[in-house]
Amino acid sequence: MTLIEFVWIWMQMQGLSIPKHHKKMCTFLWDIYQNQVDKNALLMAFRNSGKSTIIGLFCAYILWHNPNTRILILSADHELAKKMVRNIKRIIEKHPMTKGLKPSQKEEWASDRFTIVRPNDLRDPSVLARGLMANITGCRADLIICDDVEVPKTCDNSSKRKDLRLKLSELDYVLTPGGMMIYVGTPHTADTIYNTDTGGFLSGWHQLKIPVLNKKGQSNWPERFSTAKIESIRKRSGHHKFLSQMMLEPVPINDSRLNPEHLSFYSDELVYQEANETARLSIGPTRLVSVSCWWDPAFGTKDKGDDSVIACVFSDENGLYYLHDIEYLTVPENQEAATYQCEKVADFIKRNFITAVHLESNGIGKFLPALLKKELAKRHIPCAVLENTSHQNKVSRILSAFDVVLMNRALKAHNRIKLTPFLEQMQEWKPNGRSKDDALDAVAGCLLSEPVRIGYQTYRHFNTHKEWRF
Repeated sequence: MTLIEFVWIWMQMQGLSIPKHHKKMCTFLWDIYQNQVDKNALLMAFRNSGKSTIIGLFCAYILWHNPNTRILILSADHELAKKMVRNIKRIIEKHPMTKGLKPSQKEEWASDRFTIVRPNDLRDPSVLARGLMANITGCRADLIICDDVEVPKTCDNSSKRKDLRLKLSELDYVLTPGGMMIYVGTPHTADTIYNTDTGGFLSGWHQLKIPVLNKKGQSNWPERFSTAKIESIRKRSGHHKFLSQMMLEPVPINDSRLNPEHLSFYSDELVYQEANETARLSIGPTRLVSVSCWWDPAFGTKDKGDDSVIACVFSDENGLYYLHDIEYLTVPENQEAATYQCEKVADFIKRNFITAVHLESNGIGKFLPALLKKELAKRHIPCAVLENTSHQNKVSRILSAFDVVLMNRALKAHNRIKLTPFLEQMQEWKPNGRSKDDALDAVAGCLLSEPVRIGYQTYRHFNTHKEWRF
């Protein structure tokens, strides 16, 4: 029985047919497996293409074909590797050709490792799941699957990319002579490990690359990914993410720019109205439905260090965003920094009808929540203070926040924003550079944080106003 026949039986059991790109994957994997000299392979296919399903079926088929095979599944984290192991186990349990491989001992059928019924008594299990940072010294494998080892958290700076390469280099000592190694994934950086060119990390490796669109601009899986759906994914994900995850093109992060020309501007102020025991907050004729406010604090010393910046972004029911206000909190020399900034933030909150503010609690921020809460209570301003500790790389955070909304021209800004350094920061910003980005970071926090949405309420807002959101 061939691999494609094995896969066909499984797909028939699921009520599915085998799409053309799955057949390509099967042919590619089996040809490399039968190669007696070079069994190194890279399989790249667009997100949700079913590549994990094919890899799981391939592993189950190899275990049926040669029960003594030892397989190592390596992923960016242990849970992801276990997911692949569960997939292989499910196939072995249900596929008519492999049911006899399941062991009778329960301890041989664990969530992150299992050993099938096999002729040889081997030390290593048939399939073993490991996270990238796990100790694999002493392991031996005849087939290694590197499944999504390159993800943002393992490659978003040069130090992590270097560590990733060093860790993956250890696999050469795990793979048995004549064994097969397969990398499966999509590129997440320009300096991707998925480079088979001369000098690349996988230089000379066999490669199968299946983007969502072929060279003619047609879908490689039209039954699941129509032209309309692909365009929808492009709009939602943003240009650079679409290129990397759907078209499999390593995107140089330094090519990204935050173009101020993609902003549109307005001059209308906030308008608060009450009627029939409900409140309405609008910008001109547009009713607002939610707001996010983010304070990225610093010491606020003029011309020294980072800027302390607070920003607020509203949204309407059509999914448009309104960058309505930004304030740089510069502390006069005769003022105490923390108290002065909390007073200014309270002013900002009140004039913009904010009822929840996210506060970056890294560094100086960890001392400010209590002071701000005290200041708000003193003024009887009902605003929640939400502490946030950012674990995401700042460059990734800014790009993920702005890329989609700017591409879709969904971000509007008040004319007063032109009087701040915000537009200049957009124009001059370079990832991994030394340009100022404090205002960008604050607005990114607004765009990425959960917007405050509350149903019709009638409690008094700032002692005089009812709740405006819905």
